[in-house]
Amino acid sequence: MIKVLIVDDDKLVRKGISSAMPWNEFNMEVVGEASNGAKALDFLKSQPVDLMLTDLAMPVMSGIELMHAARQLYPELHIVVLTLHQDFDYIQEALRLGAIDYIAKVQLEKEQFEHVLHRIHTRINGLTNTKIKMPSQNAINVHYRNVYALVSLDRKSEHTWTMELTAHEDEIRWEVERNSWMWAVPQYEEDQLFHQLKESLNQVPQSTLLVLSDVQERTWSQIKNWILNYTETSLFYAYNPSDQVIPVSMKEGDIFSKEPQDEDIDRIKQSWFQTLWTHHDSYYNQLIDQFKSLRLHKGQLMGLLYSIVMEWNHLFAQTTLGRISMIHSFESWFEVEEWIKQTAAGIRKTDEQTSYSPEIIDAVKKAVMIVQHDLEQAYTASGLSQQLNISRSYFSQCFKDLMGKTFNEYSRFIRVEKSKEYLLNTNNTIFWIAERVGYTDEKYFSRIFRELTGLLPSEYRQLGRGNK
Repeated sequence: MIKVLIVDDDKLVRKGISSAMPWNEFNMEVVGEASNGAKALDFLKSQPVDLMLTDLAMPVMSGIELMHAARQLYPELHIVVLTLHQDFDYIQEALRLGAIDYIAKVQLEKEQFEHVLHRIHTRINGLTNTKIKMPSQNAINVHYRNVYALVSLDRKSEHTWTMELTAHEDEIRWEVERNSWMWAVPQYEEDQLFHQLKESLNQVPQSTLLVLSDVQERTWSQIKNWILNYTETSLFYAYNPSDQVIPVSMKEGDIFSKEPQDEDIDRIKQSWFQTLWTHHDSYYNQLIDQFKSLRLHKGQLMGLLYSIVMEWNHLFAQTTLGRISMIHSFESWFEVEEWIKQTAAGIRKTDEQTSYSPEIIDAVKKAVMIVQHDLEQAYTASGLSQQLNISRSYFSQCFKDLMGKTFNEYSRFIRVEKSKEYLLNTNNTIFWIAERVGYTDEKYFSRIFRELTGLLPSEYRQLGRGNK
């Protein structure tokens, strides 16, 4: 049973989520509630929790602060973020910290409860190894030349091994973990076992047969752990449904993925938001190589893809550049690359429906990214057009056609949208917020804010928190 803790400063939200959602149908049980991050940490110390649902904006200790602390104290804890739809940057930070999903409160309707829990349950199953001890795991293998492992990357469902294998003399057959099995037989019987296993691959979805060499003088525990680690790292990238047999040596180098550097993540994001990769094979292949070179774990890769899709849709969903759809689950890099290919085709088709070249579309995207990532600077259409080597009048025309707003309208809009997040999720002063979104005059900022929202910043904060 997956034990669940709900953390939200709104008692009605906590009670509603606890009582309304069909937890039992997904082998989940709500074992506690907390009204802020500090109380949540106290609860985590007192009893085990497998899954924590946490709000981001809370008194005493915010959800982001709670995630930082919980990640250090309880690295196995799964975290899902409860959020308002405006919390774009905070969701990105939560995903970077390891959240496996997020739930927008405004979308919590009865007909979606089952879908939300099914999605979370699927992700937990996909990121969690079922630990199964092998008998005599400290015994050293001295008799067997190879070990054969049939591994399924499908973590959504349980597969029962039903095929009848010919019994072999001195055969060792173990279940390594859920949906993963291993065999070892004397050398003179290996050919027969290999052909039987190869023929059985079509019985198990997304399966691969590993032929593992250099196994002698290793304990069975070492062999089992090597298979587990290989499955979670290298196999994720090596899997190909058209080539399901993979010879691999236990002498192979470090199979663990390294912690990605911020500059590597930023480089991938910059490449994604450039237009050329969707129009030219060479740039597409460079982007794919950048992804693969990081060797991210599945959870890390999911977080990166989520942040890319969310940022794209945040910037372009309401424009002629269009929305892109998230890949909701994947078990291998093969599936991820198929999704990237489809996404590239969709972006390319949208671009081709405009009257502008890929280079001009790329320039407008760059302008949007520059302004978005440095709101404190007072960028102008004239300055950016010069930086991008385009005439001011043509830049202004292209920008309005592609983004649906003039540059000045767009600049004001995104600054006000960012200020809304600050107002709802921080206790900072109006002057502090105004400076962070590029306004040095608090009164002028308040006037702009009221023109776009109909409310003063203080009224918006009071109303937003009151509704919450």
